Amino acid sequence: MAGDLYIGLMAGRAGGDPFDRHLFACAVAIVRATSRQPLSVGLGLSPEALAALVGRFFPHAPVLLAGLSATGHDDAPVAPEEPDLRALLLEHRTSGLVEEEWLAHIIARRSLETNHLWQDLGLTGRPDLSGLMRRHFAGLAVLNHRDMKWKKFFYRELCQREGIPICRSPNCEVCADFTLCFGAEDGASLLSPLALSQTRHCSLPAQA
Repeated sequence: MAGDLYIGLMAGRAGGDPFDRHLFACAVAIVRATSRQPLSVGLGLSPEALAALVGRFFPHAPVLLAGLSATGHDDAPVAPEEPDLRALLLEHRTSGLVEEEWLAHIIARRSLETNHLWQDLGLTGRPDLSGLMRRHFAGLAVLNHRDMKWKKFFYRELCQREGIPICRSPNCEVCADFTLCFGAEDGASLLSPLALSQTRHCSLPAQA
């Protein structure tokens, strides 16, 4: 289901950058396929923000706006750390684009899920997520120069800002948990194989 929706979203004609469209199509598809909540809640976006996103990237899919909450508070934080993670991302956004505001909300909400972050964003692999970060949150991409797992990196940054010690070792090289922070984030994409074959022309090179 997620893969079919991704293909349908990418097939329509719309404006916006192709790679960004791919990012949003992945996130929309995975949330629709795995959550019974309104799409706006699953993405951490207000109904107004979701409507703007759909209008820009997926105007051929107005069905995405069905069943939105009438309260207008679908972007209300559902975890204590969510506002701080949004703020961290927005502080380091690259261009001040509204797409970066949408992505900050989506990343913060999807970071609360249990899989690798790239999987819960519906992406094809970790290089897709790193490409997203280099493009839209370049300051954080520079800070993560050792390629720590992104979810681990986000929470380490938040804890350091609060003065909360989270590391038991004086440096990473002698830490027994090194692989937990820097190990491979292998796994299958949650999109279908057919959808994955359609994403290859949309992904940024790993070192772009």
